[in-house]
Amino acid sequence: MIRISIDLMGGDFGPQVVIPGAAKALERHPDISFVMYGLKEQCEPVLDRFPKLKEKSVFHDCELAVRMDEKPSQALRRGRYVSTMWRTIEAVKTKEADVAISAGNTGALMAMAKFCLRTMANIERPAIAAIWPTLKGESIVLDVGATIGADSQQLMDFALMGGAMARALFEIERPTIGLLNVGVEEIKGQEEVKEAGRLLREANIDSLEYYGFVEGNDLGKGTVDVVVTEGFSGNIALKTAEGTARQIGEYLRAAMSRTLLAKIGYFFAKGAFDMLREKMDPSRVNGGVFLGLNGGVIKSHGGANAEGIAAAIEVGYDMAKNGLNQKIENDLQKYHAKRQPPIGPEAA
Repeated sequence: MIRISIDLMGGDFGPQVVIPGAAKALERHPDISFVMYGLKEQCEPVLDRFPKLKEKSVFHDCELAVRMDEKPSQALRRGRYVSTMWRTIEAVKTKEADVAISAGNTGALMAMAKFCLRTMANIERPAIAAIWPTLKGESIVLDVGATIGADSQQLMDFALMGGAMARALFEIERPTIGLLNVGVEEIKGQEEVKEAGRLLREANIDSLEYYGFVEGNDLGKGTVDVVVTEGFSGNIALKTAEGTARQIGEYLRAAMSRTLLAKIGYFFAKGAFDMLREKMDPSRVNGGVFLGLNGGVIKSHGGANAEGIAAAIEVGYDMAKNGLNQKIENDLQKYHAKRQPPIGPEAA
């Protein structure tokens, strides 16, 4: 049984969307049980509409919910120990749940997760990893917003964590790793990125294959299994991709309704357009994974619908079932053990 703790008050729509999303995930994965945190008067009427979900869930009434516009410091002061978000994360710390899910305020969620769970040994800063649709399937991009201006060692750690995530979720034995850069030539880019490339080349890690530098257009191509960058450029890339997908969708809708002939053409090609819409639907890969913490936390998109919430839960399900955090810890331990200088006679 995979145990999921979930913040019912997170996101733009709260329990009205989060609870139906959990019900969808349960239909697909009957071996899930839920630990739910919410405000009783708002959650119980919705939960009563899903008897199967209610039977597989334990509900906890909380004092307050973190607002979407709260600053992380304010949310931490006001909501520590008592908010739905904090208690959702705390369930992972106390081993009541295997992974935590929230669609709430990203900054507040990261602040609370770092404070409650702490970072893993040898990890200075956590990362947010996104599952990215590509022409070849899916890849992983990190960091997409947690660490602004990462140094070379942090980028190296991101590569290790992203590689472990690809092995856990995609079942790739030796995922390929690329560093996002302004060109593929070794002389291009910031010093931190070039130094990270050197570290990856020289590390010769058994569990991953360093491909080299990749550019922005490689994200959609699926050139590598894992793209590593720092949070500033990663977040811009993520928001640009989301905006472009919506833009193309609007173009298609406008084009298909412009003339009678276009409407007739759409009628005959509806199956193909439905497939395209499904490929471009952000809910298919909804869920930013917080990596580098002593416990699994997933941030679902604040505007996600029920299908999007279900998708985030399914990412958490796969993380827990395939032992993602254990894989990360093992890879970090092996890498940092090699970096330790020899002690005793060997040092001489």
